[in-house]
Amino acid sequence: MIRTFIKKITHPFLKFFTENYFNKTRNYTYKNITVKVVPSVFPPHYTISTKILLDYISSLDLKEKTLLELGCGSGIISLFAASKNATVTASDINKNALNALKTAADYNKLNLTILYSDLFQKLQKSPFDVIIINPPYYPKNPKNIKENAWFCGEDFEYFKNLFFQLDTREDKLVLMILSQDCDLEKIKNIADTHNIKLECVLEKKVLAENNFIFSIKKTFN
Repeated sequence: MIRTFIKKITHPFLKFFTENYFNKTRNYTYKNITVKVVPSVFPPHYTISTKILLDYISSLDLKEKTLLELGCGSGIISLFAASKNATVTASDINKNALNALKTAADYNKLNLTILYSDLFQKLQKSPFDVIIINPPYYPKNPKNIKENAWFCGEDFEYFKNLFFQLDTREDKLVLMILSQDCDLEKIKNIADTHNIKLECVLEKKVLAENNFIFSIKKTFN
């Protein structure tokens, strides 16, 4: 199972396999859009969250909508949204990812804004029509830039910062994907402290792993 594979990523054999495989640049393609996933960037090949998000937004009307992919990684979601005529901003804290995305945007002849930003720090305050988030959710402190794509901090610092910042914004639709393999209750409790509710809009099981796309909404007490 994929979730077992990810959970045991620190197993010596699996760690060697994944590091060896993704030590080289690998192509990833969705509906004729291709990105080169460089080492140190989150690889969508063996995880299913990226594909689920791509399939989900393929049904959305994104024409002339403003869309942000927060923590874009390879940027395949941003590029696909741009191909659907959205006005796209892609952000990340991994400069290697951003540089590769610039190359991919040129290769696919798609226009988007690519920004270095830690969550919303360098982003516009005006609301986006759509925000897409594929977050890190394993509770461990990341040791390097690559691990930021997997680990949210021992005390779920990523989610505390994310929900704190979202509470001050007025974005129209915020979508985030999570797996049964993460501590959903912990994440929901953190959201509650910031007057935010996670409402499931899609549940999909792939290879015995349940995945959920949540709409993030403010609550008013």
